[in-house]
Amino acid sequence: MAKVINHRGIRIVTLEPEETVADCCKEGDIALVEDDAGWWTHFVGPDGETDCYDTAFESYNKALWTAKAAAEFSAE
Repeated sequence: MAKVINHRGIRIVTLEPEETVADCCKEGDIALVEDDAGWWTHFVGPDGETDCYDTAFESYNKALWTAKAAAEFSAE
């Protein structure tokens, strides 16, 4: 089951391997997704489309702190 953290009014959703952004996230969410390359930070748009950085983070903590910084920037 996806783990959700609310930070500055933004949902940061950590997905399990079998979960998808489309199934677990909504507009404005930030999704953290792990694959063989590392942890990806996806920003969910109004039609469910996502945008992400061009490289994965090497650890969950780095991806999470980046998501929290993005949430703080969005909240301003």
